[in-house]
Amino acid sequence: MTADGPTPAGGAPAPSAGRRPGSAARERGSSGFGRYLFKHVSGAAVSLLLVLFSSFFIFRLIAGDPIDQLTKERPVSPEERAALRAELGLDRPMWQQFWDYITGTLTMDLGDSFQYRRPIFDLIVERLPATILLSGTGMVLAVLLGFWIGTRSGWKQGSRFDRGHVATGLLLYSAPTFWLGMIVILVFARYLGLFPVNGMRSPSTPPEFWPQALDIAHHLVLPVLTYTAVVYAGYLMIMRSSILDEIGNDYLTTARAKGLRDDQVRDRHAVPNALLPTVTLVFLAIGGVVNGSIVTETVFSWPGLGSLFVQAIFYPDRPVLQALFVLFSASTILAVLAAEVLYWFIDPRIRKS
Repeated sequence: MTADGPTPAGGAPAPSAGRRPGSAARERGSSGFGRYLFKHVSGAAVSLLLVLFSSFFIFRLIAGDPIDQLTKERPVSPEERAALRAELGLDRPMWQQFWDYITGTLTMDLGDSFQYRRPIFDLIVERLPATILLSGTGMVLAVLLGFWIGTRSGWKQGSRFDRGHVATGLLLYSAPTFWLGMIVILVFARYLGLFPVNGMRSPSTPPEFWPQALDIAHHLVLPVLTYTAVVYAGYLMIMRSSILDEIGNDYLTTARAKGLRDDQVRDRHAVPNALLPTVTLVFLAIGGVVNGSIVTETVFSWPGLGSLFVQAIFYPDRPVLQALFVLFSASTILAVLAAEVLYWFIDPRIRKS
């Protein structure tokens, strides 16, 4: 006998009344997910804090004195320099500047641009759609193309298809983006005259929706082509490697023994398992949509955040550099955090660890 009732044969205590089988396992899984989530969220929070700290000091070292940049084209008296320094808040103690920077960043009050004399938040909101359009379109095409080719290259390792696409992908991946962009411009814009080179839209386009949409799509072709050509090889090689890791596993042999065709074995069994290692890569690409492609936007004069970042470097515009650095870093950190959380649900090995 036990305090809870009769003891079954074998000495094991009977389950408590009202306690369903498997509830303890669910509780352990729930608490395990809580610890897992807290671990990764706290790590992401620490990374974001380090980004905030580093961006404040790094750009003060490399950007120089902003007063020199603002007054380089005209002579100013010491009194005018002092007044301008006070207007920008540069005469305050460093700790106060740092506190204003931290609180302003956390409340989305990013200050004003030295170059444009406008709120930085407005500049980011104005240019963000162009960056998402370019990088998002290029990322989707690069992922789809890289995964499709990588799957078939890994499945037919050593074939002519495999050798040709791997060589082409690595050649494009190793090519400098600005060089490839110039080649694309020379061939498709200068020689064939098929697409425009600069900007996002033409001034002569009618203001109606469809003419504007077609004009933007026309300007988008060459930047997206360059972006996709440079990026897709990374997804190709990762997916090819994942497929090679799956080939020869027992579950594929069992699937063949059931009479499935080779394409069915690949698409129904090998590909879903091979996609697991690529989750982080895809989420990094999603985070990179905000970052844009600095070189591509610069080559094609695309009015996005990447070109804004380059302009801020050359000016130099320290508040814009700080804000974009934090934005780019935060988007990547949050994308990796989302991938880590997703791993809990799609990878049973993590739940068991």
